[in-house]
Amino acid sequence: MKTLLLTVSSALLGVAATHAQNEKVDTTRVYDLQEVQVHALRANAKTPVAFNDLNRQQLEAVNFGKDVPSLLSQLPSVTTTSDAGTGIGYTGIRVRGTDPTRINITANGIPLNDSESSQLYWVNLGDLASSMQSMQVQRGVGSSTNGAGAFGATVNMQTENIGVKPYASFDLSAGTYGTHKETARFSTGLLSGHWGLQGRLSNIGSDGYIDRASARLNSYFLQGGYFSDNTVVKFITFNGTEKTYHAWDYASKADMEKYGRTYNPSGAYTAADGTTAYYRNQTDNYHQQHYQLLWNQLLSTSWNFNVALHYTRGDGYYEQYKEGQKLYKYLLQSSVSEKSDLIRQKRMNNDFYGTVLSANYTDHRHLTANIGGGWNKYDGDHYGRLVWVRQFEGALNPQHKYYDNKAKKTDGNIYAKLNYEFLQGLNGYVDLQYRHVGYTMSGTSQEFDDDHNQRPLTLDRTYDFFNPKFGLTYALPKGHTLYASYAIAHKEPTRNDFEDMMAETEAVNPKAERLNDVEVGYKYETAKFTAGANFYFMDYDNQFVLTGAQDSNGEMVARNIKDSYRMGVELQAAWRPFTGFQWDVNATWSRNRAKNMQVTALNDDWSQYYVCVGTTPLAYSPDFVLNNMFSYEWRGFKASLISKYVSEQYMTNSGFKSYLEEDGSRTSAMIDAMFVSDLDLSYSFSTKTLKRITVGVTVYNLFNETYESNGSCSMNFREKNGKVEAYNGGWAWSTYSAQAPTHFLAHLSVNF
Repeated sequence: MKTLLLTVSSALLGVAATHAQNEKVDTTRVYDLQEVQVHALRANAKTPVAFNDLNRQQLEAVNFGKDVPSLLSQLPSVTTTSDAGTGIGYTGIRVRGTDPTRINITANGIPLNDSESSQLYWVNLGDLASSMQSMQVQRGVGSSTNGAGAFGATVNMQTENIGVKPYASFDLSAGTYGTHKETARFSTGLLSGHWGLQGRLSNIGSDGYIDRASARLNSYFLQGGYFSDNTVVKFITFNGTEKTYHAWDYASKADMEKYGRTYNPSGAYTAADGTTAYYRNQTDNYHQQHYQLLWNQLLSTSWNFNVALHYTRGDGYYEQYKEGQKLYKYLLQSSVSEKSDLIRQKRMNNDFYGTVLSANYTDHRHLTANIGGGWNKYDGDHYGRLVWVRQFEGALNPQHKYYDNKAKKTDGNIYAKLNYEFLQGLNGYVDLQYRHVGYTMSGTSQEFDDDHNQRPLTLDRTYDFFNPKFGLTYALPKGHTLYASYAIAHKEPTRNDFEDMMAETEAVNPKAERLNDVEVGYKYETAKFTAGANFYFMDYDNQFVLTGAQDSNGEMVARNIKDSYRMGVELQAAWRPFTGFQWDVNATWSRNRAKNMQVTALNDDWSQYYVCVGTTPLAYSPDFVLNNMFSYEWRGFKASLISKYVSEQYMTNSGFKSYLEEDGSRTSAMIDAMFVSDLDLSYSFSTKTLKRITVGVTVYNLFNETYESNGSCSMNFREKNGKVEAYNGGWAWSTYSAQAPTHFLAHLSVNF
């Protein structure tokens, strides 16, 4: 495959070079036409929201193999997680404490969030950053966009432009824990002034810091386009194939002390000789294929529009060894035993397709307006199969399904935006969105009642949301800007929210969330110094908040909290005192609270009741996050020292930092604060035959900090002497995702 790609690339580059000699192309027009797709969705200097832009050069400077969340970790209010401990494999991003299911992600305006889980599994799209032209991260509700509702942030990505000049490049990385990355990219430039082809082929692998937490990621990106003076039509296809060993069960501090910080309990079972063994194929396997057809059209100097069609196919499963399973829960009967060790596969395949469009107007002076929307349809199958059962006579039917559920979801939205300068420097902003969601599920679940009857998983819900946004931006003389906005957002429950409720002892009905978001900000910009401050108050009704528990699939459990809020101030500054040197820093102080929080308490006879523990901190929401970067460039040499501090985080919403063990000791229910620094060194130069060569090395966790990025926790509660007490009760736990000590990646980039 690599040989074929290089052969085709060389041939196309030769043709492109011949045509380029005879063609005069409006470079600015070519690039602007390719970016029409994101103009309607992105914020700009006149939009009263908090956002950060990352261009291609900024992404290339940190893109050495780690997943996209790691590349965004230096942005304000961002925290990241990594199951494998190295930033490769299953990784996640939280913004303002909001979990990934409430972060809306699009590429070219097309939704990438899974329709049912509402999150993007970055592991399915390895090396996606190598095909990105730019990214914009909006915090809070942000501006209207397509796809899942944004409750913490919006990540708007634009895939790489097809440039007017041909090129080829190779990016190689290798380092600790068997980590490596190989990326080949090419572009034909413009052929005959109207056609272009561009692509990428990538391979990423890592053994992970955590035991057996390996990841094998293969992907490609390919696009072809037609360009005329006022038209761009592009067909884009990209995919990802991953095989990742489970590392999401995490380990307790006691296990880390006994077995080491790399201990991974996933896949453990008792072998025939009584020793502990680990199932070698305890893996997640998935293939995701994307297709996008984009049409961008300039109608005049004031009007343009875009239409996009998209289709995504997903197929995969994860395989697990499970000990002592009750066979009736797998629709099996055996005269040998009621329980058995077994190997199961949880499978899914799905289709996601639809269209997005927008029409955009500007008078190039006072007014910009956008009208757009989208319609998307999801059709997915979920089912479980058995690979092997120890205590079972006869042969297993390979078509046997122990649960089988089908889901369909439609998601349509329309929006209109208006930004008008009604006084010099003073802009008014209005953004109105209507969103309709229809969601059905039919079939069987993985849950059984006390009489061993399998519970159905049926659902027929519709949601209609109106999401208005209003704001003002005032550009003052000498680089000062003020802005303020108020926005309302809604979001429907996810599939996991409905499934997890079935495991409750009493019926609970997941409710849609509502967010009222107030943002007030200030920006200052000069040639050598920029600074900004943003205050936010996010008031929630029925916010879904992570509880600290994990479900049977290893995913984090969330529950509605009736009344909660997140408020804070985000500060940013950049200083360039002299040529080559820059100091960037940002910090977030926040208060994240649940009001009138209730926990389930136990009586001596194990009966349950609710008790209020008052106003408590929200889980996985640090009060303070700081990012700092010193960078220096001189004659091709570049050095950067990047540091991040995250304060301690609660793993539950109970307000308890620990729980009581039977021996009188206490077990922590917190993720400790961490301070981690990375050092990047690189040198770039060119030759007569090569446009640019860059060699470098990045040392991660430079000062060998011992820390965890994530965890899970559950505890019991009781009332004692008039006070609520957290205790073990026989089944409490606290587990943690340990992160790698000092490690490095050496990298080489060659551009032709």
